[in-house]
Amino acid sequence: MNDRIIFSRPYRSAAELANVTAVLDSDHCHGDGSFTAAATAKLRAITGARHALLTTSCTHALELAALLLELGPGDEVIVPSFAFTSAATAFAVHGATCVFVDIDSATGNIDPQAAAAAVTDHTKAIVVMHYGGVAADMAALRQLADRHGIALIEDNAHGLGGTWRGRALGTLGTLGTQSFHDTKNVHCGEGGALLLSDDILMGRAEIIREKGTDRARFLRGQVDKYSWQDIGSSYLPSELNAAVLDAQLAEFHIIQRSRHRVWHTYAAGLGSWAADHGVAPMTVPPDRRHTAHLFYLRMPTEDARDGLIRHLADHGIVAPFHYVPLDSSAAGLKYGRTPYPCARSARFAATIVRLPLWPMLTPDQLDRVLDAVTAYRC
Repeated sequence: MNDRIIFSRPYRSAAELANVTAVLDSDHCHGDGSFTAAATAKLRAITGARHALLTTSCTHALELAALLLELGPGDEVIVPSFAFTSAATAFAVHGATCVFVDIDSATGNIDPQAAAAAVTDHTKAIVVMHYGGVAADMAALRQLADRHGIALIEDNAHGLGGTWRGRALGTLGTLGTQSFHDTKNVHCGEGGALLLSDDILMGRAEIIREKGTDRARFLRGQVDKYSWQDIGSSYLPSELNAAVLDAQLAEFHIIQRSRHRVWHTYAAGLGSWAADHGVAPMTVPPDRRHTAHLFYLRMPTEDARDGLIRHLADHGIVAPFHYVPLDSSAAGLKYGRTPYPCARSARFAATIVRLPLWPMLTPDQLDRVLDAVTAYRC
């Protein structure tokens, strides 16, 4: 169909081209220029984070977290089975063992009780992914981390602007990470960020991010030359990426308002159909503000899930499922262990369908999606 409704379309902000042109016309295309500073300031304003560092991806922000926490062979990191691969590979690449645990079926987030059962003397960190931009149970997870003296790492790739009991996601743990991939609410093609509150960690993070050098201090005039100080890698995005990101962050509230319009249209239009067909639509606990990153349906069976995806495709609508559980993947079996079966994760993965959600969806397109979904019979 010529009017095919795709699953995701990157948002275009008004100042992107002007910002990119300004970078190309300057003599500063590498990182840590004026647009990096401006985008970082906007990110801190949105999240309330004490410190923020832009990175080349959320994966690299997670790797940077692994280096800051000095995770390596012999260490264990608890990871939700239902998550993107970066939540595991960022730690496995440094030799740590990923310990996969089950999720809470209501939200798709890590189950604190499952995480607690997986803690050992080797546990050094717990990864929390706020699935779909809905906060995990941070009270229970924070208590668990504090009780055992382990780090809490927030993979907030879906959650920019989301809150838990009024507190910004990405700032509730030891470290937080953001994604600016072009499938995210705010993007620069490829990009990410690390959020921190600890001044000492921030000082080291600056060095690791800049290839192990104290170049950031040199640029601030704190030293007269920069040199190799620590381990590190090149995690700094170019000014071209930062220029696009700065333009996007300037329109953050416009983007969010448009995405919530789409989310609430689905929630209002599919409730009766879902109840009649044993379908569980995405829900948000009352103490959390979500980000309208996703709207999903939990179908009663895997066959019903596959049938709905085919049905929507026949109507020119792209609606995919999501992650293959990490504990059952080839790399998960090689680089991790699963102390208890992740049955809820497997069922969640087998029954989820995500509907198209992007800011520019028109009322007519939304009506098409609603009509197609509600015409399906499980």
